[in-house]
Amino acid sequence: MVLGLDKRALWGALPLLGLAIGHFLDKKETERMTMFRDKSALYGRPGGNEGKAPSW
Repeated sequence: MVLGLDKRALWGALPLLGLAIGHFLDKKETERMTMFRDKSALYGRPGGNEGKAPSW
């Protein structure tokens, strides 16, 4: 018994903890990927990106 909770309550909270950690990591990855927005030579705009809004 940890903090007055039985094993069933702890096993029930485990998926919620995993969901919260996964959501946090997904948000951080999205934040990191914004550094590469519209920087690809393969998918870049032909006229360049100066003064234009990001594509996504």
